[in-house]
Amino acid sequence: MKTLDPITVQVIGASLVTAAEEMGAVLRRASYSTNIKERSDCSTALFDEHGRLVAQAENMPIHMGSMTGLIDSLVSSGLTVRPEDVFITNDPYHGGGTHLPDITMVKPVFAEGELIGYSADIAHHSDIGGRVPGSNAGDSNSLFQEGLRVPLVKFATADGVEQAPLAFVELNSRLPQERRGDMLAQLAAVEVGERRLREVHRRYGRETVRAATAHLLDHSRKRLAAALREVPDGTYRFHDLMDPSEGPATEIAVALTVDGERVALDFAGTGPQSPVGINVVRPALEATVYYALKAVLDPGIPPNGGFFDAVEIVAPPGSIVNPDEPAPVTARTDTCQRVADVVLGAMAAAVPERVPAASHSTVTYVTFSGESDGDYFVYPEVVAGGGGARPTKDGLNAVQVHITNSSNLPIEALEQEYPLLVDVYELIPDSGGAGTHRGGLGVRRDVRVLGDSAEFSAHADRQATRPWGLHGGSDGSPGRFVVNPGQDDEHRLPGGRVSGVQLRQGDVFRVESPGSGGFGDPASRSAAQVRDDLRNGLITEEAARDLYGFRSAD
Repeated sequence: MKTLDPITVQVIGASLVTAAEEMGAVLRRASYSTNIKERSDCSTALFDEHGRLVAQAENMPIHMGSMTGLIDSLVSSGLTVRPEDVFITNDPYHGGGTHLPDITMVKPVFAEGELIGYSADIAHHSDIGGRVPGSNAGDSNSLFQEGLRVPLVKFATADGVEQAPLAFVELNSRLPQERRGDMLAQLAAVEVGERRLREVHRRYGRETVRAATAHLLDHSRKRLAAALREVPDGTYRFHDLMDPSEGPATEIAVALTVDGERVALDFAGTGPQSPVGINVVRPALEATVYYALKAVLDPGIPPNGGFFDAVEIVAPPGSIVNPDEPAPVTARTDTCQRVADVVLGAMAAAVPERVPAASHSTVTYVTFSGESDGDYFVYPEVVAGGGGARPTKDGLNAVQVHITNSSNLPIEALEQEYPLLVDVYELIPDSGGAGTHRGGLGVRRDVRVLGDSAEFSAHADRQATRPWGLHGGSDGSPGRFVVNPGQDDEHRLPGGRVSGVQLRQGDVFRVESPGSGGFGDPASRSAAQVRDDLRNGLITEEAARDLYGFRSAD
């Protein structure tokens, strides 16, 4: 490895990360759909010429490492690669992200005729065809029901955009103009990454950039090794359940072994792949594990290939965390959230001072669709929930957790773009588990249909199982979906994986996300904190009395 001064290494590393962040800004600003431009459901990254991740903008942890499979697929495909070529795919079983709405795009970067790296992005498209609008219902039973499957193909060359693949995607989407706009935004982003990578190489020279990249990867390996040395050697186990779909609940189990500077995770004992779309392909499993370890061990570790190299993951073939093709995968994020829970649960036995109680740990992905003034619309949203109570603090209210990091769609943008009205958007009192430190609260969101009709589909978990507390803390509340709350025809949907729910003009659909677990014995919470929670409407008087033993005279 060429010797470089640390300042040059850090400057080059910061330049690459800045380039990835600029790519993300371009993608969001140029896109058409609210899912990308408002909610930031996308990620951008740069790779070296060997396909190793060297810089990723910190958007969506589920995408951490997901694009690596795209580079591997391109290298092994046998496709001819020339300067200015751009490739796309969305096939989760062959390097295309982790479910069909995620279209991945990569542009090999050349300088003076030599390959110097790759510029890549991934974006969640609000409709990619399939049996339901939004392409994201959790009750599909085959990958072929979930949307258009795009193999690795050329999207652009030196002569411009290849119209055939673009037209093919447009033809299979309910929102063709939106798909065109979002895909061209992805193209603009990878072209920005290409320019910035070339600039770094032109300024510092190819050999210096190679050496700096090697130092950055080695730095991540060393930081992970140092963090692991602080964890007692041993094997730590944890398990949790997914909400039942067709049949009994599926168990997610892990044995996490720390041995010096190495860590291995074995998911033996995890249940078989599911008949509905909650299965997790390998890149999604890896991204989730990397996130959970990074969060506990050292959040500052750069998420690059050096970090990935030090982690061993074993997953039984044919299990829910390593399914056989073509098992459905569209709602894989709910299972990824549970994977994060079990990894954190295992780490809680090793380093209890670093791990919070269970968060809401579901995605609560909802989709409203229909026609308005002759135009079709698809409104996707991921509703936040409670963050788990921490060893020294209460949990956060109304936050995205773990492998999701998308933004809330502001009510103003929602009501401007779609024939929908938000009647209620509030925290749910008592939804956070009681404890010395209280769990964060879930969210209640009531959406009223203004148009003639609408269709609702969703995937969500933690509607049957509750987010667990730690060290005597109580469990958090589950989530639920309710049609027309408080009216004569009020009814609750039976679970969180639904599709094709028909709504009429004036109907109200209530989404309640789960809360989170508490940390520590509720009896140890101070009277002042309980009084503040009461004053702020975070708990009810009944909870204060029954869970905390609080009396108004205290």
